[in-house]
Amino acid sequence: MITSKLTSKAQTTIPQPVRAALKLREGDEIAYVIADDHVVISKATALAAEDPFATFSEWDSEADRKAYADL
Repeated sequence: MITSKLTSKAQTTIPQPVRAALKLREGDEIAYVIADDHVVISKATALAAEDPFATFSEWDSEADRKAYADL
């Protein structure tokens, strides 16, 4: 088991084995999923980089999704 301590400012250092497993580097974002009595952390993905149309939010209505669903 890998552990880390919480500071008085509610901060912690992510242990090196965890950083290596997630391939985390300076500036990376971390995603947290809370499920009952545990939390899962993962490297956050950049949605805009993965989806080039994410920046065009004005074309992201339910009607647009239905109109383009079969393309």
